Amino acid sequence: MMKLENIRLRRFRLPLAGELRWGEGKSLAALEHLLVEVRLGGGYVGRGEAAVRPTIYGETAASIESAIGWLEPLLRRIDLEPPSLVRKTLDRLPFNFAARAALEMAIWEARAAALGRPLAEMLPHARERARVSFIVGQGSVAETLARAAFAYERGVRVFKLKTGGGGGEDEERITALADEFPDAEVYVDANETLEPRHALKTLAGWRGLGVTMVEEPLPVQLIEERRRLRASGVLPLIADDSVFSLRDAERELELDTFDVINVKPARSGFCWSIGMLERARVRDKGAMIGSQAMSSYGAARAALLAFHPAVDRPSELSFHLLAGRGFADFPPIKDGWIYRDEIAAVEFDGAAFARYEL
Repeated sequence: MMKLENIRLRRFRLPLAGELRWGEGKSLAALEHLLVEVRLGGGYVGRGEAAVRPTIYGETAASIESAIGWLEPLLRRIDLEPPSLVRKTLDRLPFNFAARAALEMAIWEARAAALGRPLAEMLPHARERARVSFIVGQGSVAETLARAAFAYERGVRVFKLKTGGGGGEDEERITALADEFPDAEVYVDANETLEPRHALKTLAGWRGLGVTMVEEPLPVQLIEERRRLRASGVLPLIADDSVFSLRDAERELELDTFDVINVKPARSGFCWSIGMLERARVRDKGAMIGSQAMSSYGAARAALLAFHPAVDRPSELSFHLLAGRGFADFPPIKDGWIYRDEIAAVEFDGAAFARYEL
């Protein structure tokens, strides 16, 4: 049997090179996350990064610690092989997305070590490289171009632009990006800020400026309005805030509210993420992987799913550039692409982690 021996939670703080702003007054100036370490019998260790996002998932560092403390005795009672039993056990605690995902991913990594297999080989894959995008937060035109240039110089060729409601400033920023980086793709994350009566016109305007996709243009609770906007076909719509879980994804697929699903292992782990990707593929939907603004280590683990057969859109796996190397060497982005063999080789650097541990 593959048994859990103990779980260790380690807080860390990674400052960012610049503040990320999005939505209505939300911002991020540092990654203040938790590293979840699990140890199995035989000394096999696995790690997962818990992204602390009180304003998104309602989880604080303290709540994540409490959730994992509640789950630990349940996990001690079971055999951790196969992973379906782990998922069933974790499902006994609903919500708590970041806590459960980090714990599940740590168990996957420990299982791989115990089985003597590379983690990358245990996950579905169909390609050897994947395109990546970079999140450009809200700000002035000058700030937008400076942040995009920072990423472009580091190999990024796709930008996800955070907008603020579809006004003239958003159009100026989109135009500036297109003019400054003519070989780059630009898509938009509206973070639910558009008004339904203006959304169609706004998206049509953005399409005319070269925008390729839009993420969550309308508030999630406006289900019928979102369904109609997608049916208009004005631009492909990306589901993010509306698909936190596998159950969310199944509902939104039934309602047909999106064209592309943004799957974030930071909130849905490996098993649930794979389920979401498989269901999207069956329904002929596009897919991307998001890192939820994680460190280079967490981004590298999330990136393992960017090579999944369902993923056909650029994945948000370069935000870690703002946090520097951190405690893992994420491989260089090469003309917009990352490569599976290089991602699979990323390892945890304990000495580097000690510099950021709280």
